[in-house]
Amino acid sequence: MNYHDTVSLLRECDAGTKMAVSSIDEVLSKVSSPDLKQLLTESKKHHEKLGNDIHSLLEKHKSDEKEPEPIAKGMAWLKTNVKITLDDSDAAIADLLTDGCNMGTKSLHKYLNQYNEADHSAKQLCNRLVDLEEQLCKDLHSYL
Repeated sequence: MNYHDTVSLLRECDAGTKMAVSSIDEVLSKVSSPDLKQLLTESKKHHEKLGNDIHSLLEKHKSDEKEPEPIAKGMAWLKTNVKITLDDSDAAIADLLTDGCNMGTKSLHKYLNQYNEADHSAKQLCNRLVDLEEQLCKDLHSYL
């Protein structure tokens, strides 16, 4: 186990959960379908709970949280708002979130490889986040 890899992986996962919650918050009020709204609300709760688990482990390692990169967050906000201005259908929202899930899982796998000396608990939390993102992506398919 490597302390640096463990903390770095946890911090990236922390930023990922925050980005997911922020993205869901950004579109939730625009969703028409009660089923999609419930799906996103549940996914947001799962991301928040996992974020809390990550925070606990970061505190145990005496490390700060990590906010999403401002440029990434700004670009996501811009893309979301432009696309929803042009098309605020549930299909467009599902499409945006699917893209976000795919980018998230790609980044998380990159971080798992980059910080491969992280301890088991950090890798386990990262894999739980990957699973959450992949499940949300699958669940969104019926709305595309």
